[in-house]
Amino acid sequence: MYRALFCLVCLTLLPALAQELPQERRPGAVLNRPMQAAIAAEQEVREVERARFRRAFTQAYKAFPSVPEGLLEALAFVNTRWEHLQPHPLDASHHHMPQAHGVMGFYNGLNGFGDTLGQAAEALGTTVEAVRADPETNIMAAAALLQQYLEDAGLEDAPLEDLASVITRFSGLPQARGKTGRFAHDSYTYDVLLTLDRGHDDHGILIQARDIDFTRAFSPENLHLMKAPFIHMDPERDMLQIPGYKMNPTEQTIEPDGSNLDPQGKAAVDYSGALWVTSPNYSNRSLSISAVTVHTVQGSYAGCISWFQNTASQVSAHYVVRSSDGQITQMVLEQKKAWHVGSENSYTVGIEHEGYVSSSSWYTTAMYNASAALTADICDDNGIDPTDTYAGVAHSGVTLLSSSYKVKGHQHYPNTTHTDPGIYWDWSGYYNLINGTGGGTTTVLDDFEASEGHFYTSPTYSGSTTGVSSSSTAVRTTLTEHAGSYSEQIKLVDNSSSSGSWNVRFLSGAGSTGNNTSLTVSGGKVGFWVYTGSTSMTAALAMDDSDGTERSTSKSIPANTWTFLEWNLDNSSQWNSWYGGNGALTASTVSLDAIWLYHPNTSYTVYVYIDDVTYTN
Repeated sequence: MYRALFCLVCLTLLPALAQELPQERRPGAVLNRPMQAAIAAEQEVREVERARFRRAFTQAYKAFPSVPEGLLEALAFVNTRWEHLQPHPLDASHHHMPQAHGVMGFYNGLNGFGDTLGQAAEALGTTVEAVRADPETNIMAAAALLQQYLEDAGLEDAPLEDLASVITRFSGLPQARGKTGRFAHDSYTYDVLLTLDRGHDDHGILIQARDIDFTRAFSPENLHLMKAPFIHMDPERDMLQIPGYKMNPTEQTIEPDGSNLDPQGKAAVDYSGALWVTSPNYSNRSLSISAVTVHTVQGSYAGCISWFQNTASQVSAHYVVRSSDGQITQMVLEQKKAWHVGSENSYTVGIEHEGYVSSSSWYTTAMYNASAALTADICDDNGIDPTDTYAGVAHSGVTLLSSSYKVKGHQHYPNTTHTDPGIYWDWSGYYNLINGTGGGTTTVLDDFEASEGHFYTSPTYSGSTTGVSSSSTAVRTTLTEHAGSYSEQIKLVDNSSSSGSWNVRFLSGAGSTGNNTSLTVSGGKVGFWVYTGSTSMTAALAMDDSDGTERSTSKSIPANTWTFLEWNLDNSSQWNSWYGGNGALTASTVSLDAIWLYHPNTSYTVYVYIDDVTYTN
């Protein structure tokens, strides 16, 4: 009791204690000060809006009880990142792609997309204009439409993973034709289910994490394409028995085993990390490739892919990048001219990024990492100097930049009216990612200023976590921070049915190598700042190596002070074998798997704060 009271006092005093802590940022931070200020101002407004949305979600579930709790929030997150979109009907969207309306992201039936806006208004018994204009009505209409869809399909009491057809119908995407046409539908449904599986606790809206069985929603082939996680999998289920597929235990994903691959049916992509979905909208180049154009979709990943497959759209890009995990789809071969930047198409490669220029929430660490690696590869293949990437301040409008910049935004080219990627694109951070982190510099992998970065799952998401309850959470907070305005608060709640010590594997990139930044071992160090009001807590790191996952020695966390913990990647005495591996980081490059937190069993809740996860070389 006294210890619990002591912790409560510590938490009360945290803001005052934080003011006494040094606020300097280590060199190499991704977000510069103007970007931090812009995002902080944006998020103040968003938090007020989302309190209003949260109340509306609660009322919608009461009015339409067949709709599973969490589904409305997940659909809104995937469609709009909880932004009440108000496009003007006369405005031309990016590449004339159909525009989404309201916080739920309805379409109005134009250009082959479904009229979910009209259907939702009819389901609620109100007008289209009311659904478009008022966020509460928009959310209530979504619940009415979902309940109608559930009743039509006879799925009122079905588990979430059986609702794929309902989720796809709600998307409003054009009717799928063939395997490539279905890819956009599957991508959308997967993103919604993944949001429910991971959970999300940010900006005042909570989606409780739950165990989604992806094998009920997708075939093994599609699970491989979607890069679906299997971290919740029951260890007694033998997924290795799926014909033609195997489990990758390190990545915890499903992969082809090579027995059923059709060499003639597999398209060759220019970038090894990309999936292939062809667009018919391309022509021959008249010039060699000498530049890369950065775009923002002004819509969803799935919607963009679907739109680029439409011959009537007369637009395309070479690549599309997903926000949630950085998945890349190639739609036009680089040797061909995609139609994405008007008069400058002949010499550029176009990369579309899921999201809207009005919201920083779309520009995740996973997206930046994936996009930068892709851009670096394009530069290397085509003799483009990556240091010719623009690294200045972000712009909100059309701003013509010199042709000496070879990697820049759509808004920076001549003869355009487009303003993407906009005011929240971090050009200096993008430049650093493209050009590497050599020369004795420190790069902040995650500073939690704009988003949770790589740490977007709850502390109970991994099957390796023991001793804590499923009600444990991880969320960005302004309660205290090492630097900037935010840190990541990890709330650890005891599992009363267990007397074991707490071992918490707080995943980076959902524990998948492909979702994390590649780090050079030689001379490299990885560390993070940590704060807790509790005693007896220690921490460690896990790194994905070429032969498995190695875990570091643990270090103590002093109570009531920000402490920087760091491990040398090339010092074998600091590493032990955890899953496979040999107790040393033997590959030339590795990636961060997780931060481990340890605490003796206790009945009281413990709060831990993490900030500025860094790599130094």
